[in-house]
Amino acid sequence: MEEEAGEEPVLDRSTAPKGFHFYHMDLYDSEDRLQIFPEENTRPRRETVQAEMTHEPKEAREGQAQRDLQEVDELVHLYGLEDDHKLGDDFVDEDRMGMPAYLPYGMKRREPAREQRDWRLGGEAEVEDQGFAGWGVAGQSQALWEAYRYTHGCASEEYECYVIPEEEDEEETADLFCVTCRTPIRAVEKDFDEHKEHTVTPLNKALESAKDEIHKNMYKLEQQIIEMENFASHLEEVFITVEENFGRQEQNFESHYNEILETLAQKYEEKIQALGEKKKEKLEALYGQLVSCGENLDTCKELMETIEEMCHEEKVDFLKDAVAMTDRLGKFLKTKTDVELSAQPDFEDQTLDFSDVEQLMGSMNTIPAPSAPVINPQAPNSATGSSVRVCWSLYTDDTIESYQLSYRPVQDNLPRKEQAEFTVTVKETYCSVTNLEPNTQYEFWVIAQNRAGPSPSSEHAVYMTAPSPPIIKIEEIRSCEEAVLICWESGNLNPVDSYTVELTQAEAPAASGVTESVVGIPTCESLIQLQPGQSYTICVRALNVGGPSARSTPATVHTTGSYFPLNKATCHPWLTISEDGFTVIRSGRKSLTQELLPHQTRFTRCVAVMGNLIPVQGRHYWEVEVDEHLDYTVGVAFEDVPKQEDLGANGLSWCMRHIFASSRHKYEFLHNRTTPDIRITVPPKKIGILLDYENSKLSFFNVDIAQHLYTFSCQLHQFVHPCFSLEKPGCLKIRNGISMPMHATFY
Repeated sequence: MEEEAGEEPVLDRSTAPKGFHFYHMDLYDSEDRLQIFPEENTRPRRETVQAEMTHEPKEAREGQAQRDLQEVDELVHLYGLEDDHKLGDDFVDEDRMGMPAYLPYGMKRREPAREQRDWRLGGEAEVEDQGFAGWGVAGQSQALWEAYRYTHGCASEEYECYVIPEEEDEEETADLFCVTCRTPIRAVEKDFDEHKEHTVTPLNKALESAKDEIHKNMYKLEQQIIEMENFASHLEEVFITVEENFGRQEQNFESHYNEILETLAQKYEEKIQALGEKKKEKLEALYGQLVSCGENLDTCKELMETIEEMCHEEKVDFLKDAVAMTDRLGKFLKTKTDVELSAQPDFEDQTLDFSDVEQLMGSMNTIPAPSAPVINPQAPNSATGSSVRVCWSLYTDDTIESYQLSYRPVQDNLPRKEQAEFTVTVKETYCSVTNLEPNTQYEFWVIAQNRAGPSPSSEHAVYMTAPSPPIIKIEEIRSCEEAVLICWESGNLNPVDSYTVELTQAEAPAASGVTESVVGIPTCESLIQLQPGQSYTICVRALNVGGPSARSTPATVHTTGSYFPLNKATCHPWLTISEDGFTVIRSGRKSLTQELLPHQTRFTRCVAVMGNLIPVQGRHYWEVEVDEHLDYTVGVAFEDVPKQEDLGANGLSWCMRHIFASSRHKYEFLHNRTTPDIRITVPPKKIGILLDYENSKLSFFNVDIAQHLYTFSCQLHQFVHPCFSLEKPGCLKIRNGISMPMHATFY
């Protein structure tokens, strides 16, 4: 084989393993390249090439390839040449490759500078099976190793073939930022490279600084965008106004021009008609005179002929006819003949009156005074607490140079003449009036103006500014795990239409906008359902016809437990509530000698105070820190419990009472003046109270030792409120808005 191959480069082995087919590089076309990942369209060509090389049927080649691969695996296992690749699954697919998936013998070394792997084929060479004759164990192992690595997607360093490159170790990530070069660097570069003398800062700090700078620039850019949008909107409105004004001027010119043409045509018709009538009159007069003259001339001729005939008659006949002729001639000659012209042939000068035309021509350069504008009713959401946007319309084609918008506040207690008026001049059909009082009605009217003068005033319209932001009563907020009861003050002298409560979950600050809104609230109080175990930021807006007010100062609500304030209106005069609202104090001063008068809401006999628990069904839990040497009473009561009686002395309250005397603790669980016989060995310093509306129960616990003290079965036909009483000087500290402990959940 080596002799037939001629100068064919071979491995440094005299023989090759039996069953292996090695092909010379020059067998392949020099213009074709074996791609790293061959596609399906390359299979026919490779099958053709392989068929030409082997001159064997396809089925025989495939069977031979399977046998070769199986033999390679056996030899590899025999010589212990397995690597990390699993045998079998990682073989190259013979059907896809179109040839046996192992390395052709005698491949060229890989050129480092080449990235494309070309397997070049030279002239034809015969292929024969190589035996193991003359091979040592080391040679056989090396050959098997090369074949095995190729069949499993690997290649030796000696031959040029497809190699899956190993991932290079990732470079050390940059953890500093060079302020001078404005580029991230590694810590080692700070002391040895060109960044040694530069100012550096931690990468996170530089990142935050860059983000802050970008955010500032973005904010400036947003403001500039808003300004440019407003300016563009203003330019657009001015453009439309100019276009409308010139359009109206064109219509005015066209209207005047048409009017002048109509006037001239009318005058032309009138003059032509007058000339025709004058002509007819003169011609008729001349014609009548001509007819009369002809009649006279005929009469004269007739008389002349008659006289001539008489002259030839006899004397007697002549005398007879002469007398009659004489009378006839006398009468004819006495008739006056009109020989003057009844109409002169000369054309009389016609004076044309163009004064009205001249007036029309002059009016083309004169703009008429505009008609009265029509002020529009107030649009929704067109006002803020200090401004309002007023709009009006002009339903004629009048040319307008400016508008005068006048306004004054509506004050019923002052005559209209005494109310101050304000005027602003604008060129658009709208105006945003500022520096107004919130939630106040203003009366507006507008006048249009041009060179000809002002128009009549429009009708008066009443606009209203938006309300002032409400004021949340933070000290009166009540909440539980499922709801919150929020109260606020309107902050406006005039009534508003409704209120809107906006809630945002404080746990998700990245989420922009409002999580939930409750709209159409008619009063200054709202009970809102919430999710348990969350924190909410609550704001309130007031609404009227002008629009919504600005947001109120936000309040934070936690739904981790029942939170309630103390009702100072029920507080006995001997008690004092701390600034935080959760400590009840009875000082050691002497009691009042005069008995307090009965009061409907304030305790007068029992030195107690009531809490404002949220009116929501469910379970409510709170705790009270007490002094074990203090006389106190804690529990719940209906709102209408008699304030001149002790707690637990009626059927409207359920309480736990502690009396300390001579180092002896006495505990009573009072309802309607009755108490069970219960002994408590460990005096509680922190009492937990659980109110369960669903099961109509009231339970007491020693929190420090998780001990259940007592449970009332209550008839709760309405909502109850916590009660706290001190019979001797001391203090009670109330803890609410806390989660229910585990030991309380079993009761």
